[in-house]
Amino acid sequence: MTKRARWNTSAIRDHLMRSYMDELTPQNHRVARRDALRELAALFLRLGTLAMGGPAAHIAMMEDEVVRRRRWMTHERFLDMLGVCNLIPGPNSTEMAIHIGQLRAGFPGLIVAGACFILPAAAIVLAIAWMYVRFGTMPQAVGLLYGVKPVIIAVVLQALWGLGRTAIKSRILAAIAIVALAASLLEVNDMIVLLGGGIVMLAIRAFEDRACTRAALAAIPAAATRASGAKGAALAAAVVAVPFSLATLFLFFLKVGAVLFGSGYVLLAFLRTDLVDRLRWLTEAQLLDAVAVGQVTPGPVFTTATFIGYILGGFRGAVVATLGIFLPSFFFVSISGPLVPHLRRSALAGAFLDGVNVGAWALMAAVTLFLARAAIVDVATVLLAVSSAFILIRYRVNSAWLVLGGGLIGLAMMPWR
Repeated sequence: MTKRARWNTSAIRDHLMRSYMDELTPQNHRVARRDALRELAALFLRLGTLAMGGPAAHIAMMEDEVVRRRRWMTHERFLDMLGVCNLIPGPNSTEMAIHIGQLRAGFPGLIVAGACFILPAAAIVLAIAWMYVRFGTMPQAVGLLYGVKPVIIAVVLQALWGLGRTAIKSRILAAIAIVALAASLLEVNDMIVLLGGGIVMLAIRAFEDRACTRAALAAIPAAATRASGAKGAALAAAVVAVPFSLATLFLFFLKVGAVLFGSGYVLLAFLRTDLVDRLRWLTEAQLLDAVAVGQVTPGPVFTTATFIGYILGGFRGAVVATLGIFLPSFFFVSISGPLVPHLRRSALAGAFLDGVNVGAWALMAAVTLFLARAAIVDVATVLLAVSSAFILIRYRVNSAWLVLGGGLIGLAMMPWR
């Protein structure tokens, strides 16, 4: 298959799906949409309840469900959406859920998939926050995590294998992947890794097509103006200190969701600067507990906001903070999602996206290596990881049930540790 044919695979599938939908009667169209929304709700309620291990693990479980099992999209389309998620602010795994919902059932699907992925995690964090405020400490989850983490490593490695075979489709992309992985392991900024791969591929493609180069250069000044304006607005918002209120809490987390790139550890640094040092709404210990709860519970790590909101403003504070931090993701996906197929139809934009996809794959691989060092610590965890990988590859067991089983094994082993 030629490179151009591979680039057009997603566009062909989208065209066939649109043609099929156009042939449906209005009544059948409503039934098909309702069935799609029901499928999305069931899938993302389950993932929001069981998907532990951080964004890399969440994305791996989504890939297993929507690409391998349900065949809602190709590996290439999944990678394209992942590349776009890495280029916009907000939690990547939540934005992937929203992208999948939008592709499957339009705007209603966008809302259903995102809400169903967020709500179970937010409810679990809210319950923990209530116990934290009532009893003054964080519930322990050591045994659960001991069994879950090795299973997560196996799930992510399986996804990396499948996504890598799709993303790394030439020697140039393989070389970029190696360099990007090395840079990630050396803790180079995520955006440099992502944009570096995209720019290299863009330059190679632009050298082959000078007309595309002129068009790309013409678009740079406008993009730079928009970016500098957004950065200036974010900085202006960051320096205003005001007393606590629910409105202030909402606006603060709205700003966080709109400008934050990176992992939960980046979120920790961001929250510490504002909530501890500047506003003095939280202590260091409270903030660390909040981030720890976001890390050890299922679903998006950004549900840390739910915990903080409850500490500061009770139930209403939890709702306000959760809405604030996640609303920008719905907005960014709603405007970026329809652009993905058009990016693939442009040779220059497609080349840039190829480079970004390889960078995203490298970031995911680096995170997996870091997680593996913390997850696989003895013979029992080695056996859990190896057996989980074997079951995934040989029997195609749903990864969510493997994660649940790993957690139960970890709890059962607590008396012998």
